[in-house]
Amino acid sequence: MTPAGPRRVLFANPGADLFGSDRMLLEAARGIAASGYRVVVAVPETGPLVDELEAAGAEVVHQPTPILRKGSMSVRGVAGLAVQAFRALPAATRILWRARPAVLVVNTVTQPLWLVLGRLVPGVRVACHLHEAEQALSGWLLRVLYLPLFCAHRIIANSHHTLDVLAASVPRLAARTVVVHNAVPGPPAVVPPRPALTGPVQLVYVGRISERKGVLVAIEALGRLREEGLEAHLRIVGSVFAGNASFLDETEAMVARLGLTERVTFVGFQREVWPELERADIVLMPSLLDESFGNVAVEAALAARPAVVSDLAGIREATQASGSVRRVRPGDSDALADAVRELVDDWPAQASGALSAAPIVAERFSHDRYVAGLLDALALPANAVGAVRQG
Repeated sequence: MTPAGPRRVLFANPGADLFGSDRMLLEAARGIAASGYRVVVAVPETGPLVDELEAAGAEVVHQPTPILRKGSMSVRGVAGLAVQAFRALPAATRILWRARPAVLVVNTVTQPLWLVLGRLVPGVRVACHLHEAEQALSGWLLRVLYLPLFCAHRIIANSHHTLDVLAASVPRLAARTVVVHNAVPGPPAVVPPRPALTGPVQLVYVGRISERKGVLVAIEALGRLREEGLEAHLRIVGSVFAGNASFLDETEAMVARLGLTERVTFVGFQREVWPELERADIVLMPSLLDESFGNVAVEAALAARPAVVSDLAGIREATQASGSVRRVRPGDSDALADAVRELVDDWPAQASGALSAAPIVAERFSHDRYVAGLLDALALPANAVGAVRQG
């Protein structure tokens, strides 16, 4: 690790994938490194995020850390976390003392060890980038989840919805929280939607293959559209969490049971989503539980593609500037199918609206705006190049 100094920012991330919160950390690391800071990122494992971070000029260190998950909310789960924390403590402490960063940014609230350790190192300002808005959890579970945030000097919420959920659970934390909307970089070039929908309507789902993301609802809606005589094809772009292969089996079984094998393609995880959105006509985001922010819905708007999304607070916030979006009741496959049909029946107007809104959405969720918001929230000067060279 490079010598310690006041112009270093240490990030701690719970994984090394390239999903929503991982991509936000990557955008933050790129922007803060470009502002003249030395960026160090601690990750618990290898993965596609590592190469991207190193290409952005960040130094990556590998450090396993206990991660809070829903399965941890039990006596056995808490005991397991305690054992993991005990094992991780010495190495994580050494990383902090060697780096002695100006700021430690813990990406997501699921890494309590880093939040606690950061407060034990003199001169380190601790921040948490909060991506969670788990309204489905009971009140006491939410309070347990948020308890480590009392170790943070600053909390950065990715949406007003995330802040609202936090404030409702632990009002005392609201005063130290600011909202910085996600950066969602757009495609290299916006390819306009098809002027006319000749042939099958191309639908796409992008995200984790999990029950809470509503992928089964999307498949049911496709079956309904087929029954009504609308030719459509669904591409499922994403993968399951490690250890959740049984849900993928369940998803594939539903496709076969509904006779949709020739109409559904499982693409798997894709590092770049833009080619998939470019070939699509309509993007589906059928989440069952609220999202803290709807990155996929923003990506659809940036690609000038109409979308059908669940009518949930975080997704509503993300789609305020979208030019062509239908919001439907979560879990309602009939409503999802009806919304797709509405977009298809009004296609020229919907395609035009999506294309017109793309540059507006790009400005609202730009990288520069995001980085400026983070630097301000973290009390870091916007340009530290001179200070770094002198240090």
